[in-house]
Amino acid sequence: MIGKLEHENHGPVLCVVGARPNFMKMAPILRALAGHEPPVPALLAHTGQHYDRDMNDRLFEELRLPRPDINLEVGSGTHAVQTAEVMKRFEPVVDESGPSCILVVGDVNSTLACTLVGVKKGIPVAHVEAGLRSFDRNMPEEINRVLTDQVADILYTSERGALDNLLREGISPARVEFVGNVMIDSLMANREHARRPAEVLEAAGFDPSIAASPSGYAVVTLHRPSNVDREETLRPLLETLREASRRLPLIFALHPRTRANIGRFGLDDLVAGKRIALAPPQGYLEMLGLMAGARLVLTDSGGMQEETTALGIPCLTLRENTERPITVEQGTNTLVGRDDRAILGGIAEIMEGGGKRGCTPELWDGHAAERIASHLAARLAARGNA
Repeated sequence: MIGKLEHENHGPVLCVVGARPNFMKMAPILRALAGHEPPVPALLAHTGQHYDRDMNDRLFEELRLPRPDINLEVGSGTHAVQTAEVMKRFEPVVDESGPSCILVVGDVNSTLACTLVGVKKGIPVAHVEAGLRSFDRNMPEEINRVLTDQVADILYTSERGALDNLLREGISPARVEFVGNVMIDSLMANREHARRPAEVLEAAGFDPSIAASPSGYAVVTLHRPSNVDREETLRPLLETLREASRRLPLIFALHPRTRANIGRFGLDDLVAGKRIALAPPQGYLEMLGLMAGARLVLTDSGGMQEETTALGIPCLTLRENTERPITVEQGTNTLVGRDDRAILGGIAEIMEGGGKRGCTPELWDGHAAERIASHLAARLAARGNA
């Protein structure tokens, strides 16, 4: 597969985003491609896998992300329907744009779908954030990660341990390049622009003094189906959060899926009261400000595990596993699952002793996108001169 990078005609790098986390990863890459000397031509394709017009507009503005050149407007659906629809709509884009390379990020359905289109048409594919593994095949994202890495041509990794995962799966180290974490590029570029927590609370209609609570406050996010799609799992989690709110106020940024299921299961009473601020989905700069000012974060988000490590904020991850083990080994993250004793015990430890502070992992330095642009440009130039 590496040989394809040396024989195809030159064309733009076709960069794919499909869901909100992809935007934070792609924004610094597009800037780095444009800022490379000479610039690397690129097109941005948004599959529309997750689409909220107001939120998307805000994210594009906050991240200084150019408007997509192509929007496939796929929308929601089952995993099979969504993956198939992305493939069907993406193939004509590939035919028309004649890309030199397709660049995908993360582990959403769009990542796998566009990778499959590319490799089946003989277009080289570069995967950013390759090699991460939770070793839980019940997670759709894990399937997307494994399959994308098997067929992509260049695998850009964010932590050194990812190479071991790829080698175990029979992947040649010649396809792997350790570049660091582009999510942290976005965090560092936007840290000084983050919204003040009191401003975020006031804008959401809450008492801004929550941000100045003597105990501090915790930020909460929940969105994974394994946590929120069944009453028997969501109810005890919300009961535990209600108990946690006795120790410190919670700012609960509600994912639409979670909000809908709280209502569907009749659990609104569990999140009512002055100690739990139920906020709508937040923009990137709002969430960055909330996390940076928090005493701790409770989440099932992969990206927030990385962001809290970079910010030095203790994180309790409400999952049994993580595809980002470096955040546990070197960072501020602790896996607590859905066990109420582990969650409340973790909160007590942070409140009383400060919790894990960790260190910044290798190459989480704000320059990962520049390394990707430099490596990719050299590969494309070598192919063009072949």
